[in-house]
Formats: sequence, structure tokens, C-alpha cells
Amino acid sequence: MKLLEVLNALEEEESGCSKEEIFIVPPDNAAGDFTDEDSGDEDGQRGAHLPGTVLHASVVPEDSSTEEEEDDLQLQPATKRWKAGVAPQRVWTKRDIRPDFSNWTASDPHMEDLKSQELSPVGLFELFFDEGTITFIVNETNRYAWQKNVNLGLTAQELKCVLGILILSGYISYPRRRMFWETSPDSHHHLVADAIRRDRFELIFSYLHFADNSKLDESDRFAKVRPLIVRLNRNFQKHAPLEEFYSFGESMCEYFGHRGSKQLPVGKALRLGYKIWCGTTSRGYLVWFEPSQGTLFTKPDRGLDLGGSMVVKFVDALQERGCLPYHIFFDKAFTSVKLMSVLRKKGVKATGTVCEYRTERCPLKDPKELKKMKRGSFDYKVDEREEIIVCRWHDSSVVNICSNAIGIEPVGLTSHHSGAAKTRTQVHQPSLVRLYQEKVGGVGRMDQNIAKYKVKIRGMKWYSSFIGYIIDAALNNAWQLHRICSHDAQVDLLAFRRYVACVYLESNADTSSQGRRSRRLETESRFDMIGHWIVHQDKRTRCALCHSQTNTRCEKCQKGVHAKCFREYHIR
Repeated sequence: MKLLEVLNALEEEESGCSKEEIFIVPPDNAAGDFTDEDSGDEDGQRGAHLPGTVLHASVVPEDSSTEEEEDDLQLQPATKRWKAGVAPQRVWTKRDIRPDFSNWTASDPHMEDLKSQELSPVGLFELFFDEGTITFIVNETNRYAWQKNVNLGLTAQELKCVLGILILSGYISYPRRRMFWETSPDSHHHLVADAIRRDRFELIFSYLHFADNSKLDESDRFAKVRPLIVRLNRNFQKHAPLEEFYSFGESMCEYFGHRGSKQLPVGKALRLGYKIWCGTTSRGYLVWFEPSQGTLFTKPDRGLDLGGSMVVKFVDALQERGCLPYHIFFDKAFTSVKLMSVLRKKGVKATGTVCEYRTERCPLKDPKELKKMKRGSFDYKVDEREEIIVCRWHDSSVVNICSNAIGIEPVGLTSHHSGAAKTRTQVHQPSLVRLYQEKVGGVGRMDQNIAKYKVKIRGMKWYSSFIGYIIDAALNNAWQLHRICSHDAQVDLLAFRRYVACVYLESNADTSSQGRRSRRLETESRFDMIGHWIVHQDKRTRCALCHSQTNTRCEKCQKGVHAKCFREYHIR
């Protein structure tokens, strides 16, 4: 089904309050050269219209999440899968699991090294957008402009200014991005205006490119950004905290275009965008990501569905750092007994909620019968051959959880609110339920951080919003490392983002003319007491306070200053 058909169907429905999410894939000819051309006004009053290539893109079907739909799936699809399976019938026994995984004893010397370096927010961000990545983007952008008979001459300094403006747009945004450069007192932003000229920014932004058009893989709908995905994935994994617990799930990169003059009915909540498969730490550090292209372009393997195949790919990426007993948590969109078996053979622990039709006929108590019992009641069975447990637990609703590593014992107590009695009661909670609830939220935490201050400036290229998503994800990861590595007072995500944006705009500003240099001096942020970090420099310069030689400087002010002079320089 095409996106245009789905949107028309939603418009014809009566107004409702249900929230709809539509995941789309890039257009059929996403690797074509024409898709690099901008169309329409990017941020005018009427808004940007969805181009025809997106309206006619395929919609990615999603697994059902309601009980009624699950009941329907239990009737026919589950039966078909059981008949088609070649695996021997599983033998389920009423006992607790006896896992044979080794205990987690790994250390993380790379993180200890990062702590010893005491990197500033900019230094942490540049672990991901490093010199090699910046140079690559500069070269590909200049190559693309040359292919269009334009001598752009982009430099790394100018690209960092563009990145700084994109980052700044996450917490300061205007209806039109050109308002940053207007001389009107209600909109002029001197930090942006002093860093780069408006027309130069617009020119660079319109030719920003991430792949060689002459070497695109036509079978890959994300070929235009594939080199950047590969580079960022490599950097994310290289500097990821080495932990035992990880989450896997779906994230959404929203598409911000409007669909012509038609609007969805009032009260019809709709999110439209690209789906991203994400593997994160339990705190929300993005370790690995891959944009979804649907089953037509991503073939499942090992007898798994598409979601299970993505989990296996994430595990393969983790094991590049060593075959350690990682523990992965995910929801029922991915979990199946077959997936638990595959991960167990790889030496990886896994726990997740599971739909009944994916339990391979595990004979548990009927959900209707379990609902009649008191809250906290549960039933469970273990596969004798592969030590995989399936537990059905009654809380506010009946939940199925599957694991190849964690069992029932020890059974704990958890406090729940009773709506009828208006009191809090203690209910029994199996061990695998408790650990799942504690560790599964990594992808949600990352989504929450990205949504707070996400990049607002976007173009009309179909991958424009995806580039903003990558920048936001890199900033989130850098902030997560800051929380781990900082010995002193930690800054929140907003202050962290502001620091990176200010340093990029101030230290890379265009000072080619005397007039621009004088304006820079008038807007000196030396005394604002926000985000000043002392860093080492290879070349010795004179201290701005005592004027003797020093090999340290203030990263924000770009002035040489001794550690002993640092505080006095910023207050007098």
C-alpha cells in the first residue's frame, strides 16, 4: 500500500483521538540523482509539501499490538508457522530455568582512558564527528557541487559552522531560518550572523552530500547516506560503554513535510517518518542503528522474521568487541522462542515480552483463567532441550515473558496501586519480570533525549530529517559519555548542547573582514561563566592574563591561559 492511499483512508475516517504512526521507506528511485534536488519552499509560511516520490513510497507494515489482533493471529498465522517449521517439537516442563551462561566479569579499559583524558563536550562530540568524518563530508559535498558545475570550495571550518547552526536550532528556532540573519531586533541572532553569512550557509546547506552519486548501490534505498551510517556506527561502537545489559527497539525519525493543502481531521494524531532499528545501553547510549527498508529490501535470515534478524545483526555488532555474555532486552515485536534459541547458541542472554502465538505452543494457563486469580499470580514452563522459559504473569493485565537466562526465583514483591480500594498493595513478581522492567527502557530514554532539543532546520531532500536525527543521536551519546566520565559537576543535556553550538560558531566564525572581527569582539562571551573548559594545545602561546608562555587554552574563548590564571581571567 502506498502512503498516499493510507493518508486518504485516514482523512475519510471519522475524527478520533487514537494516535497513528506510519513508517515509510524512501522512494523507489532513492538512489537516483534527481532526489538531491530541493523542491518548494523549505520553511515558508505555507510549509513544505510532501513530494510525490514520498507520497508514493511504500508503507512498512507493523506487527499488531492489541489483544484483539493478537487473538486473530493465534488462529491462522500461528498454525501455519507450526506446520512449516522443521524444528522438533519442544518438551515443556514445570520447573525453573537452569542457565549455563558465564557471569559478567568484563572491564572497560577504553572508558577508563576516556575518563583520564577529561574531554570537554566538544571533544566528546568529536569522538563521533571526528576529523575523518568531517573531511569525508567536505569532500563529498564539494564533489557533488562540482558535478552540478558549482565551485563550492567548502572547508572544514565552514562545515562546523553549519553543524553549529543545526545544533543551535534544537533549542532556538524561528519559523524561517533566514530570520537568524535579519537585522530586526526581535529576531537577529549575533552568534549565527557573525559566524557565517546567510547566503553562504544556504548554498552549503543546499549542496550538503554524503555519498558519491556515481557509486550508489541501487538495491539500497539509503545509499545516499549509507557511508555516513557506516562511519557513525563504527564510531558509536568504538566508544560505547562496555556493559552487560542492552536494549533493542524501534525509534522514529519524523518526516516534517506537510501534505499539500489537505489536513488530517482534528484530533487525529499522526506521526509520519522513517523507522530506525536501534540497539542502546540501558541508559540510552546508541550503540548501533539501521534504518528500516521493509521486508522487500531486507531479507530475514535464520528462519526469523525481520525484527528478529535485526536483533541478531545488533548482537553480531556487539560481539565484534568480544564474545561476552551480553544480556539483550526487547519487546514483543521481536521476541520469539526461535530467537531465544539463536541467541543462546551465540552465547548471548535475552529477555523480552512475547506474543502467545510465538511461544511454540507452550502449555500455560489460559489468560482468562489467570485473570480470575489474584494479582501477582503466574504460570511458567521451561523447554527441556534448550533451557528457555516462558512465564505468564497477571498484573493489571496478563503479560507473557520469555528468557533464555533469567528464571522465576527469587520471587520478589512489588507495590501496585489498587484503583478500586484506592490503596497500594504488594504483589508477587518473578525475577525475570523485575529485571525486564528495570533494563528494557534504553531506546525510550534515547528517544526522550533526542525529542527534547532535536534539530529544527531541514531541507526538502528526503533524507534531510534523517541527518538531523544522526546529529541528535551523536549529541546524546556524547552527553552520555560526559555523565560517565565527568569528575566534576555534570551539565544537563541543554547546557551540553549549548556549549557545543557556541564553541563551533565562535571558534569557526568567518573573521576575514575587519568589520566582522570587530563585531566578534563586541560579543565576547568571556564573562558569561557558562561552558568554559581548559584544554591542552600543542603550540605554546602567550597567556591572555599574565602574558607568559602556556600550552593550555580556554576552548570556548580560544585564548591561551594558564590553569592558575583560568578563573581570574574569566571574572575580571
